[in-house]
Amino acid sequence: MSDQEFATPPRAQTTMDEAQGGGWILFAAIMITIAGALNVIWGIAAISNSKFFTQNATYVLSSLNTWGWIVLIIGVLELFAAYSIVAGGQWGRWFGIVMAGLNAIAALMSIPAYPFWALCLFGVDILIIYGLAAYGGQHREIL
Repeated sequence: MSDQEFATPPRAQTTMDEAQGGGWILFAAIMITIAGALNVIWGIAAISNSKFFTQNATYVLSSLNTWGWIVLIIGVLELFAAYSIVAGGQWGRWFGIVMAGLNAIAALMSIPAYPFWALCLFGVDILIIYGLAAYGGQHREIL
């Protein structure tokens, strides 16, 4: 018997890849929703000069208040990105990639204040970008 008789048909492999990709897209949508919600909460806390933040932290951009507005805007846009990912389509995919990229950059800029949290958030953003870039090409609705 030849090797071709035991080979998996191309259609079955494509179906399996799409099923695996659906999990990555769902993961990306959930994680960008969580990141967006946390950024909104932290942005509001930073704008109101909450005692939650460290007193002597150094921020790349001017002050805690400015940083709060930046994080709040990123958080709101991430929530829109999560909605557009769940709705499906290429626009949601690319918007999610851009927002996860911006959030990753913002996380790296906050390393002086919160190093462990910044690196964890950066790692999650990289996974979101991977899921959307690798498996977001097919049009599908998540929910």
